[in-house]
Parts: sequence; C-alpha cells; structure tokens
Amino acid sequence: MRVASDPVRGGARQDALSPRPPSGEESLCEDQAMSQQPPHVKPTASVYIDGLNLYRRLLAGRPELKWLNVEALAEHLLPEYDIVRVRYFTAVIKALPGADATSPQRQQVYLRALRSLPRTTVELGKFRIDPRVMPVHPTEWEPDGSPRRVRVKKTEEKGSDVALASRLLVDAMHGDADLFVVLTNDSDLVMPLRLVREDLNREVGLLSPMQPKRASNELKQTNPTLHRHVTPEAVAASQLPDVLRVDVGTFHRPRKWSGNSEGSAEAEPSNQ
Repeated sequence: MRVASDPVRGGARQDALSPRPPSGEESLCEDQAMSQQPPHVKPTASVYIDGLNLYRRLLAGRPELKWLNVEALAEHLLPEYDIVRVRYFTAVIKALPGADATSPQRQQVYLRALRSLPRTTVELGKFRIDPRVMPVHPTEWEPDGSPRRVRVKKTEEKGSDVALASRLLVDAMHGDADLFVVLTNDSDLVMPLRLVREDLNREVGLLSPMQPKRASNELKQTNPTLHRHVTPEAVAASQLPDVLRVDVGTFHRPRKWSGNSEGSAEAEPSNQ
C-alpha cells in the first residue's frame, strides 16, 4: 500500500526523525561557541611614579618596603586596568657627610633591578648641593636684633618633576592608553594633570602616597576619573623577590632593606 506524500507531515516527521546530538555534544558545541567569542578586554593605563615623593611620604624609615616592584604595585592598585607602562622618576642620591655612605650603592642596585622589568622605564633628575646662608630654626637673635643665620649645604632635586610632566603630556597626546595615572602628592603637577584632562580630553587618575585626608587638595581638585591612596599594605604586597634573576643579571635585596624578608640580602652587581 502506497502512502500519499504530505509535505507538512513529512517535514514534521523528518524533523522528528533527525538525529540530535547527545547532551554531552551539545555542551561541547556551546563551549566551543563561547570560546570563539572575543575575551573581555580591560581598559589600559599608563602610570607615572614620582619616586622622591613616594619615598618621602611612604618609604622613608620603612626599609622593608623599599624593594618595591612598581609594576606589581600598579597592578595591585588598578586591578581593572591593563598596565601598559610604568614610568619611574627619581634622582641619583649622593653620599653626604654624616649620612650612610652605602645608600647610593643600594639605590643603584634597586634602579638596575627596576630597569630589568619589562614595562618599566627609569628617568633620572639630579641632586644639587649648594652652600647657602640661612636663618636657624627655631629663630635665634643676634645682639643687634637680627635673626641669626648660619652656613648650610642645601640639597635640592632638579629635573624629575619636569621630566614626569613632559612624559605625561607627550604620552597623552599620543593617546596610547585609556587612563593616565600619576602617583604623587606634589601640587606642582596640578597643571600638567589639568592639561591632560581639559585640553587633551584624556582621563586622568591620581594615586596619593598618604592618607586621603592629608592628600593635596590642589591635586584632588583636578577632578581625576580615579583617586586612590597608596597604603603601606599595598606596598608590602608588591615587593620584588629577594633574589631577582633576569637576563641582565641577578639582583639581591640589600641587607639593610631586608626587614622580615627571608633569604639572601646582599647587593650583587649585575653582569652588565
């Protein structure tokens, strides 16, 4: 007996008879489809660290925090951003009479370690030491009624703040990051931050190396997209390994910076 063809019923029957993949294969197909979707891309950030300001506000008197991985700190403070670069600005220190004569050596070991990090550049200003005649503090008076003055050696850092401002502006003009973040509490950087935000129409961020209530009001008034403060805990969590082995050599945490660190703490020259 021959059954007449019914397009509707036949189509429905064909659908009903079509093989379906087992549930495991369905799950595999879904996983493959999801894996082909583009991954979530984080916005990018370029970070500029005022090394002298960071030292004075947070690291001075805390040697266990000085072996700082600036890339790790940026990632710790800005976890929602992809850190494309870290620019670190400081000046080469000089041994002064009465000061620790080995401190310049420790700084050189640290700067070479920083330069070995893949996204970090180090830019140096200079310290000037000039003889000056200045009034004593607290004020003392000479017999003639004038303030007593003494000869001193005045130490001044030159160049690193200008270099930071210049790099910040040039990078912002190139527009190769979504956010331009400065770690400082120096109000001298108010103008470059305003220029980046208002004239170049870029987003800026501020990282204050101190408690929020003590942070510079002038910097906060630049209306940064992001403002966070750097805590000792964040710095402690962002240290370089005690022994850093890289292509250019091996760097050890200096003994005087060892704190509670374990392992070798001798400063060893790189093979440069």
